[in-house]
Amino acid sequence: MRPPSTSELASAIRALKPHFLRAALFSIISSVLVLASSLYMLEVYGRVVDSRSHATLWMLTLAVVLAYAVMEVLDWARTEIMRAAAHEFDHQLNARIFTLIFEANLKRAPGGTTQPMSDLKSVRDFLQSPFILAAMETPVAVLFLVLIFAISPILGWFALLGAIVQTLIGWLNDRSTQPPLLEANRSAIAAQQYADNTLRNAEVVHSMGMLHAIHTTWLERQRKFLGLQATASNAAGAFQSMGKAWQQVISSGLLGLSCWALLNNQLNGGGGMMIMASIIGGRVLAPLIQLVSQWQQFINTQAAWGRLDQLLQAFPAKTAGMPLPAPKGHLLVENLVAGAPGSPVPIIKGVAFSLQPGEVLAVVGPSACGKTSLARLLVGLWPASGGKVRLDGADVYIWSKAELGPCIGYLPQNVEIFDGTIFENIARFGNATTAEVEQAARAVGLHAFIEALPLGYATPIGRGGVQLSGGQRQRVALARALFGRPAFVVLDEPNSSLDEAGDMALLQAIAQFKAMGTTFVVITHRTHVLQVADKMLILRDGTVQAFGPTKDVIAALNKAAQQANAAATTPPAPAAAPSATPLIAQAQA
Repeated sequence: MRPPSTSELASAIRALKPHFLRAALFSIISSVLVLASSLYMLEVYGRVVDSRSHATLWMLTLAVVLAYAVMEVLDWARTEIMRAAAHEFDHQLNARIFTLIFEANLKRAPGGTTQPMSDLKSVRDFLQSPFILAAMETPVAVLFLVLIFAISPILGWFALLGAIVQTLIGWLNDRSTQPPLLEANRSAIAAQQYADNTLRNAEVVHSMGMLHAIHTTWLERQRKFLGLQATASNAAGAFQSMGKAWQQVISSGLLGLSCWALLNNQLNGGGGMMIMASIIGGRVLAPLIQLVSQWQQFINTQAAWGRLDQLLQAFPAKTAGMPLPAPKGHLLVENLVAGAPGSPVPIIKGVAFSLQPGEVLAVVGPSACGKTSLARLLVGLWPASGGKVRLDGADVYIWSKAELGPCIGYLPQNVEIFDGTIFENIARFGNATTAEVEQAARAVGLHAFIEALPLGYATPIGRGGVQLSGGQRQRVALARALFGRPAFVVLDEPNSSLDEAGDMALLQAIAQFKAMGTTFVVITHRTHVLQVADKMLILRDGTVQAFGPTKDVIAALNKAAQQANAAATTPPAPAAAPSATPLIAQAQA
């Protein structure tokens, strides 16, 4: 696996070079000490048995025990070094990958799932795997091969042949297992994503009896994954067995060949070298055997590396810009043109308007006219293909969300509540005082309800807020949007799940924060918001049909309605008193 030298992953790996060097040094020393038992055996037979010296036996025993102790300490140390390296690698990239997942999801690009986090874990675990440790022992294998040549050139060439064949087995293993393993990984990811999407729509699946059909579709994808994995595993298992068998052949062959060399006076070092040659020959092949046995993990890590590298290159790291002062709420939308990320079809077409701090804009229009798309553009979630959305003169899309986020409130049409307590959700899972959270909850009329709960603000609400009703979830999300007295708030259908009391609480909250200078854009199908709206924008087919002070827009709609009635009736019907309700219905038609 040779990563591009310019990639972020490669840079992260290069930063771990000191860890690799220390671990490699310990691996080399530990691998050499493996010969301690063989040397002990030869010395006992060659010295102690002949001299019958107890002192020599005790000294040799003490030396071999000390060698064992050092070897175990070194093995533990290199394992800890590589564990620390894996932890540092994760520390360098986890925040970057976590952020990229959200960025890819917002842009509807590949990688907007939890798969990159799994890929990061695969690479991190690989750094402390037996494969890496075996790779660090290969220099010692070369040293052992030189020793075998010193004992006898014939044995050296035989051991070299064994190493070449073992390498060939590894290469064949790669050719046989890599394609099905890569395809199996893709199938596994697809099956997991399908299951995740199904769980997010569990209520629909269960209520309409779709579970059997959904399960059948998932099972087809799962069977494809399992079949490919079985194909790769069978091939890998076969080559692993071949590698182990070849190791035994080489070890026994070296013993027999060394005996032949001794009989023909071609073995340097005497008869004891027969056993040493066999043992050393096994150590030459040991790292290669380990690499072959761990090849499947290498292939999986290689695939994970490729996906991560592609994602990091698709979303380059952003340089930190100059910090900007907190906005006061002056909104300027300049001839905005935009579509969904990845789509060339524009949804918003030339929208332009401006708001002063403390003004409230009500946006109305028929379904699918671009209201929700406009909301996403206003808070900087989607990029614009033309025009700009500026808050106090700065482009909201390129403004650092970590810096701008606390100054913005956003309530999306599909309310999302996170697993945690009510306090954490309102406080945006940040550091906050009880007074700050209670202020936001009081503003939306939620404080009394929360106080009545057994655990109050510490009440867990479960994944997706399942412990709350639809109206309560919407109020919690509204309190989250108003938390911290943001300068600019965008509310997309904020009263879709609210009852009459909730509607009144919403109006009071908007009026309260408006008085403090907060600028609001409220997208709604209901007329109640018009009571506190300074301006009104009618959106149709992605374009502005009308914009201006609320009473002026309503008057214009009234006039248009009267003219339409006059043209359609004979005699003309008397003009109705101005009323927002039918006018909103007309604007949304």
